[in-house]
Amino acid sequence: MPESAGTVLIVDDDGALGKVLAALLGQAGIGSVYVASAEAALQKLDEQLIDVVLSDLRMPGMGGMELLSRVVQKWPDVPVVVLTAHGSVPLAVEAMKRGAADFVLKPFEREEVLFVVQKALARAQAGRPPEGSSLTAELIGQSGAMASVKALIRRSAATSATVLIRGETGTGKEVVARAIVQESPRRTQPFVKLHCAAVPEALLESELFGHEKGAFTGAVARKAGRVELAAGGTLFLDEIGDVPLSIQVKLLRLLQEREIERVGGVDTIKVDVRFIAATHRPLEQMIERGEFREDLFYRLNVIPVEVPPLRERRADIAPLARHFSQALSLAHHVPALEIEPRAMGLLCAAPWPGNVRQLANLIERMLVLAENPRIMPSDVERELARGVSPAGVGARALEGGAPLFLGQPSLGEQRHEFERSALLEALRKAKNNRSLAARMLGISR
Repeated sequence: MPESAGTVLIVDDDGALGKVLAALLGQAGIGSVYVASAEAALQKLDEQLIDVVLSDLRMPGMGGMELLSRVVQKWPDVPVVVLTAHGSVPLAVEAMKRGAADFVLKPFEREEVLFVVQKALARAQAGRPPEGSSLTAELIGQSGAMASVKALIRRSAATSATVLIRGETGTGKEVVARAIVQESPRRTQPFVKLHCAAVPEALLESELFGHEKGAFTGAVARKAGRVELAAGGTLFLDEIGDVPLSIQVKLLRLLQEREIERVGGVDTIKVDVRFIAATHRPLEQMIERGEFREDLFYRLNVIPVEVPPLRERRADIAPLARHFSQALSLAHHVPALEIEPRAMGLLCAAPWPGNVRQLANLIERMLVLAENPRIMPSDVERELARGVSPAGVGARALEGGAPLFLGQPSLGEQRHEFERSALLEALRKAKNNRSLAARMLGISR
């Protein structure tokens, strides 16, 4: 997050937990202030500019629900994210109905907290309240291809029908998913995403459906899965084509029956969730090869949305380039650069195998490395000659209606990816025993 990301007010009577949250946010470059009570939080909101409130719901004295009501009434532009125990999902849902931006269940995971807080910060920076906000404006371009996508978004958003978004890598499938959510009646409810290709097969079922205590080695407590976390809202399954056949069977049941069973559990849990899936894979060919279930494909493909590659919407390249120049200049605290007409011509003629993501990456590099007040043809030629591979382009999508931009991964992102790889390898060696994996790495469980 850039330095201007803002400040998060952490409210929790557990001082140790408050310090953990502050350290976690600090590692991600997010500023924070900690207070131990709702009363102190109200005082801090009066004294200091706060962008997001991250508050526990159960506290002595004034509780988190009353604090939420006070903040919504007096500081309506400050999103409130609530913390609550896994056994208190109904309380979190009630908080959402009263105006909370999102919720996180304890014990929380680092990635989930960061995702939810960054989304709330992005919305706060954009100055948009959750009600009535729209992301279709962020789908830059007026080409016929994009006009069709926007029209389909608006028509599908009003329903709860399952949507399958397809398109090449870098076309903006997640942006389309968020646009559908923000146009829908579920816009104020949780929007939970799961990148199916990023979760090891051994952990994917638990990540989706949750697990009971003792379900497997290391399952020391009940954990709600992403489906339960999305209750009342939307679950976005990115890269659905990478889901193994063993999980596809259970996804099919979920889509048909709208019910799940946690790993190791026997109770059937009914869920009210809208599903949006995305993939760049050729699912029809995968069906022929026996790699993807045909019945699941038809359940997912109720409303198909095809996101066109950039080479098929060349009329949108110029407005996209100007948009990225303006937006990325704010993110990097550098002047926005005008793009010289001949340079724009080169951009519009380029093949863009990495699509919008590659274009944003290229504009970002030219802004950061600029030696002139304008982007010249020589700048474009130099960057195009680098031959950026779509798979090598760092990706940060639009979060909560505000751009979190694309480019070379930061040092923090690279460090996080290394840590993630080390954790997954330790879990593999420890056969998913978290306590053993933690001891192997010399860290706390």
